[in-house]
Amino acid sequence: TARRVPDLLFATGRIRPDGRAEVVLPDGTVTADDAVLSAWLGRPVALRSGAGLGTPPRYEFSDDENEFTADWHEFEGAAHAFHDNPDFRVSLVSTGTLGTWDRRRFRANVLLDGEGEERFIGVRACLGSAELAVVAGIPRCVMVTRPQPGGIGRDTAVLKTVHRERAGELAVGARVLSSGTVRPGDALEPAERSD
Repeated sequence: TARRVPDLLFATGRIRPDGRAEVVLPDGTVTADDAVLSAWLGRPVALRSGAGLGTPPRYEFSDDENEFTADWHEFEGAAHAFHDNPDFRVSLVSTGTLGTWDRRRFRANVLLDGEGEERFIGVRACLGSAELAVVAGIPRCVMVTRPQPGGIGRDTAVLKTVHRERAGELAVGARVLSSGTVRPGDALEPAERSD
């Protein structure tokens, strides 16, 4: 995890046409070789399928140099995707919530114009021809403070501000109720209250 090895944020995972995973390293090297990945990270690592991993015991992460531990969720990711929260697969954040922060720092799937995405929590909503159930706010961890591709530098004030001003959450997460096509300019519209 990039909580422990921040350089992972500079690599890109992708699925080959044959269904196998490979990693594109910052220098452009494309590999699925454990030895190459281990040499790049300076520690032994292995690229493995997430299928059947079950529930690992615990993980640790650092938040401003203080150590915390938390339970893992069971891995139930969609095919060819990984998201570390099985409760939702889509994340939405508004330009108003972000203010001057670079949107890429928070890795949301959908960027909304305006503000107030929290009002959709508990609501069934349409985005393009897709239907979503907006589940909850997204708790943020040390990952948002890490340097990232595109010139995004380390900034510990981001997480401190999110905790102080937003109770530790930024953006909202949603489950896909029915898939569809989403295009730039599509509005997020409430459909009805979800159960």
